[in-house]
Amino acid sequence: MKQFAAAWQYLLDDRSRFFWLLQGGGWLGYALVHYIGSLMHEMRDIYALIIVLGAYAGFLITVPLRYFYRRIWELNPVILLPVVLTATYVAAASWAVIDNATYWEIYKFGFRPDNWLFYFKNSLAKFYIMASWSGLYFGIKYYQLLQDERQKALMATSMAHQAQLKMLRYQLNPHFLFNTLNAISTLILVKQNDLANQMVSKLSRFLRFSLDNEPIKKIPLVEEIDALMLYLDIERVRFDERLNVVVELSDAAQQALVPSLICQPLIENSIKYAIAKMEAGGEIRIDAAVQGEQLILTVTDNGPGVKGDAQHILDNGGVGLANTRDRLAALYGTDYSFSLTNHDPSGLRIDIHIPYEQAD
Repeated sequence: MKQFAAAWQYLLDDRSRFFWLLQGGGWLGYALVHYIGSLMHEMRDIYALIIVLGAYAGFLITVPLRYFYRRIWELNPVILLPVVLTATYVAAASWAVIDNATYWEIYKFGFRPDNWLFYFKNSLAKFYIMASWSGLYFGIKYYQLLQDERQKALMATSMAHQAQLKMLRYQLNPHFLFNTLNAISTLILVKQNDLANQMVSKLSRFLRFSLDNEPIKKIPLVEEIDALMLYLDIERVRFDERLNVVVELSDAAQQALVPSLICQPLIENSIKYAIAKMEAGGEIRIDAAVQGEQLILTVTDNGPGVKGDAQHILDNGGVGLANTRDRLAALYGTDYSFSLTNHDPSGLRIDIHIPYEQAD
């Protein structure tokens, strides 16, 4: 079945090849139908030759029509229609002459030049067949053009989609780099070169991960957490013992596919608005589990939280959370949820629900 589908796709991919397939198959089908119809009458065996010659004549006459139709393709439809009808009738009349000539001169009476005008008989019936051929030609041609335009539209949409995702994620990097480079600069100024070197090394590994994984790519959650640990190691140089992180992943959740670096802006938000504001430091917790066909990813902190409805942070906060929501929307459409709530007894809770996809 797959071999047949591959062979059929091979024929469709080349329009010239596809035309000759339909051209040959169509006229062969015409000959077979005509021959089966002749079996209902008492016809001599030589009539099969007449049928073959008639089908072959139709095959040859319609080949120039193809190239003629190509040349007039761009004409105004008002002009195109009468030109096509005229060309169709000329082809039909020519075919009728050849068909009648072979019938009367070979099958019936032999060579009779004085009766050649009689060969135009049945040209109207031939016209209907030629008109059907022309209709099929233009119908298939327009269908192919429609498919081309649809493919171009899909490709343009896909490229715009990818560009949007890249823009959303790469907007996060300058902010993160600014903070990290400032921290490294501070460490160098206070002569803590070993710590500065560690931060540079971890930053290099983190950025390598970021470059190796496109914004449209999904990776197993366990790999996402590994990259997140690099980011947290960088932040621990700044916060030392004030930053505590707890990660709890179920076995199924570990192999769940998630957008690359989807957690980093969530953690960055917790560090900025929770850990940094607490003298004694605080805790960030990451939990992930699979429920039914959904992956539930939760990030909570024990910071001061927000007053009122936490959801308004998405509209009034920085780019991190809003971009995360927009990335999820671009990747999953409406099949996701992204919510912020106050955590009990204190802090902020971020919940992400996305379709569960298991890594190979």
